[in-house]
Amino acid sequence: MTPKRASGLLLHITSLPSKYGIGDFGPQAYRFAEFLARAKQRYWQILPLTPPTLRQNPYSPYNCISAFAGNHLLISPDLLYQQGLLLKEELQDCPRFAESRVEYPKVVSYKTKLLNAACERFKNSKSQSDYERFCIENAAWLDDFALFVALRQHFGRILWCDWPAKLRDRKKDALKLARDSFPETIGREKFLQYMFFRQLTSLKSYSKQLGIKLIGDIPIYVAYDSADVWSNPEIFKLTKAKKPRFIAGVPPDYFSKTGQLWGNPVYDWTALKDTRYRWWLERIGHNLKLFDMVRIDHFRGFFAYWQVPAGSKIAANGRWVKCPYENFFNTLFKRFRPQSIIAEDLGIITSDVKTFIEKHHLTGMRVLQFGFDGNLAKNPHFPANHKKNSVVYTGTHDNNTAAGWFAKEATASQKKILFSCLDRKISTNQINWELIKLAFASVANLAIIPVQDCLGLDESARMNHPGRIKDNWQWRLNPGQLTPHTERSDEPASEISKKLAKLTAISGR
Repeated sequence: MTPKRASGLLLHITSLPSKYGIGDFGPQAYRFAEFLARAKQRYWQILPLTPPTLRQNPYSPYNCISAFAGNHLLISPDLLYQQGLLLKEELQDCPRFAESRVEYPKVVSYKTKLLNAACERFKNSKSQSDYERFCIENAAWLDDFALFVALRQHFGRILWCDWPAKLRDRKKDALKLARDSFPETIGREKFLQYMFFRQLTSLKSYSKQLGIKLIGDIPIYVAYDSADVWSNPEIFKLTKAKKPRFIAGVPPDYFSKTGQLWGNPVYDWTALKDTRYRWWLERIGHNLKLFDMVRIDHFRGFFAYWQVPAGSKIAANGRWVKCPYENFFNTLFKRFRPQSIIAEDLGIITSDVKTFIEKHHLTGMRVLQFGFDGNLAKNPHFPANHKKNSVVYTGTHDNNTAAGWFAKEATASQKKILFSCLDRKISTNQINWELIKLAFASVANLAIIPVQDCLGLDESARMNHPGRIKDNWQWRLNPGQLTPHTERSDEPASEISKKLAKLTAISGR
């Protein structure tokens, strides 16, 4: 169950301003935490921080090469400089990046050079006991991840199922030879993970001092091209050649008339049950060390999942397959509090999922953009139907911005219902704050607002278009766009932080 009456903002780390081309855990992340505190917000929700594949759907935080590792592009060069791991002249030799978009290929090229330089200096440093302790504590996933990255780099563009059979099948002698062959790359990857988690932990600690809690995000699936599938092939439905027999997706829905074909391998829940769900318990435990709460994407996938035969061109060719959800969650809740989980229960949700969420007092989701059409009496997103034990959003990372939705997607009928709720007509430049006010006034215990909606940005600031591979995950805040100040304690609050603080007080959040 979520805390009584609170609110926060949704902003992914990559979207923070930074002169290095992508948001990171550096000074601007700390400034944003201070902005949240100034605006009387208590939560900062982010998207998954795991490393994207840089191949198919290359930059999606929901398509990653590891369910445990961190995206090293989020490591702050400024913090590395403060540690003495980078030189001033190395930071000054910085190319010009677009301010409002992440130029991923350019960022990867530049930051790789910086991180390599930092790694070389770290090798020669004397204080490595903390690093060694990190490697020991995380060996269960870190050793295989670092080796997977080394092999992935060595074999180039080919997938791991096409590696030599002994490596594909993880024969002990082949793994030992590989570890002995790539010590430099393996060491570099472990160093990058150490720095990633050290910087994230410091940001979490600082946020906690300000009264800010972090909400993380766990994709239900992992990419086939990942260390997880290579290291744990027995818990996925694969062929003898270690290729997917089925892939994941969803049937036709709000976002796509033919459904969404995600391409991830599906879990073998019988095999998972035989291990008492070890991999899932380790994954959720790992995330709950990093975040105060976690949102689990596509929550209904624990009850039944959409299984599509590998090679299918459209998701509509799939079928639902049931999971042993009662046994799984009974095992899970013996170790973790249900209150620490937000269940993404959007889309077509069956009665068993709804009943389970209510029975265990799990926190569900409500999205205002979905709330003004259909049978209003049965529409869970219609403001009058919200429940206390839920998080209400104006929109999620998969939605258009509020202004973009109102201008380009909302129908005349939806607008009529919205105007009736507001008791007046409004224009596009008013929609963002009117939806924010509705969210804050909701009975839902927690309200989360995308930063784009605080700024009233149009569809060009959208984070993701589901079902589309290009032009996603790129949006960034311009320096000074959210606030003209750095939000230090000795400076006056910005207009947006004042407005949020006032609304928070009025709505009892």
